[in-house]
Amino acid sequence: LLVTSQFDQTEAQGTYAAWHTAAIGTLMVITSTRRRHTFAWIGTAALVVQTVAWAGPGGLVAYGVIGSVGWVAVSHALSLSLAKAGRDTRQYALAEREAVEWRAAQEAHVSERQFRLGQTSRMSLPMLRQIVAVKGELTDAQRLECLYLEGAIRDEIRGRKLLNDRVREQIMIARRHGTTVTLLDEGGIDDLGEDDLDRVLNRLADAIRDTQTGKLIARTVPEGSEIAVTVVGLSSFDDGHSSALGSHGIDDEEDRVDLWLEIPRAEEVLSPGRLP
Repeated sequence: LLVTSQFDQTEAQGTYAAWHTAAIGTLMVITSTRRRHTFAWIGTAALVVQTVAWAGPGGLVAYGVIGSVGWVAVSHALSLSLAKAGRDTRQYALAEREAVEWRAAQEAHVSERQFRLGQTSRMSLPMLRQIVAVKGELTDAQRLECLYLEGAIRDEIRGRKLLNDRVREQIMIARRHGTTVTLLDEGGIDDLGEDDLDRVLNRLADAIRDTQTGKLIARTVPEGSEIAVTVVGLSSFDDGHSSALGSHGIDDEEDRVDLWLEIPRAEEVLSPGRLP
């Protein structure tokens, strides 16, 4: 407005006197490129209105305002396209990351399943061969051994990371002495390091070894707690006579707590508690 007020149209045509139109157009293109589209179009509209007011509609072509409008439009379109391409790239990267995580989880699942199948095969194969050798005619001791083996296989499925060689050994000893042992790994110790996991499992093995009870339950605690595993030992006040007589309605009231142990994730916060 300040520039055009100093000369008339005849002086501006064919010279560089109307340089301000190209300068303003360039600034609006830069503004649009920086994703300030509203300000860019406001400035471009002001340039168009000022040019029409000064030189009439023909001035839009004569002084290159139409070109400035076109370049702002191109800049706006390119900016939107680049923004969409950026969003698509981020989405593809996220999808790729999720696919990699899914594949890793599937491979871990397959590896875990193969390990468990191998472990189960090693445990059950000798007994299966023995069953075949005697053509299914098992003695009472062999039938009882099959029950112990079934419990061990169930531990491999439900216990998962709650098992190491010491825990397996102590569980088998406890079962041979009449204790019902239940292991429940719900994923609460998957994040433990090897050293912490060994400490937790060794503490669990010691608890199984040192406890005389009728029922022993070991369960992992969900992540976020300071406790890794809880161990509970229960027995009946009447040594099971009520169950033998068919009184099952008040079983929970007849259970006595022989052991309550909380095995922490960190060694320095060990806080076991045992009831007499």
